Amino acid sequence: MIVVIPAYEPDEKLLGVVNSLREKTDYRIVVVNDGSSEKSAGVFAALPEGVTLLAHEVNRGKGRALKTAYEYIAAHFPEDEGIVTVDADGQHLTEDVIRVGGAWRETPDALVLGSRRFTGKVPWKSRTGNAITRAVFRLSTGVPVYDTQTGLRAFSVKRIPMMLAMKGERYEYEINVLLYATREHVPIREVTIATVYIEDNASSHFHPVRDAWRIYKMILLFAASSFLSAVVDYVLVLLFDLLFRPLRNGLLLSVVLARVISSLMNYFMNRRLVFEDRSRGSMVRYYLLAAGILAANYLLLALIEKIIPLAVAKLIVEVLLYPVSFYMQRRFVFPHKERNAHEQ
Repeated sequence: MIVVIPAYEPDEKLLGVVNSLREKTDYRIVVVNDGSSEKSAGVFAALPEGVTLLAHEVNRGKGRALKTAYEYIAAHFPEDEGIVTVDADGQHLTEDVIRVGGAWRETPDALVLGSRRFTGKVPWKSRTGNAITRAVFRLSTGVPVYDTQTGLRAFSVKRIPMMLAMKGERYEYEINVLLYATREHVPIREVTIATVYIEDNASSHFHPVRDAWRIYKMILLFAASSFLSAVVDYVLVLLFDLLFRPLRNGLLLSVVLARVISSLMNYFMNRRLVFEDRSRGSMVRYYLLAAGILAANYLLLALIEKIIPLAVAKLIVEVLLYPVSFYMQRRFVFPHKERNAHEQ
């Protein structure tokens, strides 16, 4: 196993992490100095012999520090090795690092997460932030991950091309990896670890506003795109219904026209902002899916609008069809062209 430790302005706790790992394991250790100032120079100088130290001249963010380590590992280690990422602040116990590494050896194709349960004395911002991210992540992906922000993770060296392809240079990088994993059906395994916060997490360099936005914006793009398109579709159905209700099949005409307009907006937002797809065939796939969703939309509306007002019926139908649309777009319309090593 290879342990990767990104470090920015570390104190003596980094030495404690490294020394404990060396005492209890034979893991190779790669530390990345992410542009720390001179006040941390003594800590890095005190790292024991045999530890690989990589460095950035300026601070580039946790995501970039991890990528720097991955590039080094890809050039020096075989694909069947495992990587464990560990934070530098002492909040990951060596016993838990060993357990997560052991879980990876049992399931080498998986992305293994050291999952905290946030029991005991936990800073409110950490407990609340993780709860919100957990809920939004599950809503957006349909995949339950209890600890989406854990830095203790294990995976195979063969996954490095995937890890390097991820966007994000700072804290958003780690959530992007999980989003990609759910999209590409990379198995995610969680191993419960201790929840440790030292000095109320005072050593964390996480900025609660700036970095939270970087994390959440990637998750919320699809939800925002779907919401805006649904609002346009909802309003247009009601407006067109006023115009076409006297006509035979007026409801069908209203639903079709509203969906054509809103779907065009949804397609271009999803293609460029959410899935960043550039393939020409995605529009054909999108409208094949849209035709199916449209048929379901109309049939459900025709069924229940006789019982309840159209405005209420429309909301119910949209809620029912949202997860279907999301799943099919991820799997069918905008499938990622890059495949993992075991899929090639």
